[in-house]
Amino acid sequence: MEDQIKDIEIDENWFYIIIQDPNSSTEQFVGFSDGETKEKFLPAFKTKEQAEACFALMPKDLFNGRYDTQAVIGGDLLEVANKNGHKIYLLDEKGTILDYLN
Repeated sequence: MEDQIKDIEIDENWFYIIIQDPNSSTEQFVGFSDGETKEKFLPAFKTKEQAEACFALMPKDLFNGRYDTQAVIGGDLLEVANKNGHKIYLLDEKGTILDYLN
C-alpha cells in the first residue's frame, strides 16, 4: 500500500487564500473590488507567510467575522472565481500583482 502512495503524483497547484468565517455556514473566500475599475478579484498567494503578511495590509471588516489563511487547490479556486465573476490575482506579501490566474 505504501508503494502505491509513493507512485501517486500530485500535479495540482495549491494557493493560499483568506477565508472569512471558516468552518461556518457563512464561510467564503475573501475578495475585493478595484475602486477605479470595479473589477472583482480574489487575492491568492504561493505561501502562507505571504498571505498572512499581505492580509495584514488589506482592508477588512474586523468586527464582522473571523479570518483564516487556508490552502486551496487551483482548480477549486478557479471554479469559485469564475462562478462569482472574480478574477484571481497572484500577489506577493506587499500586495504586488505577480500574475493573473484566470
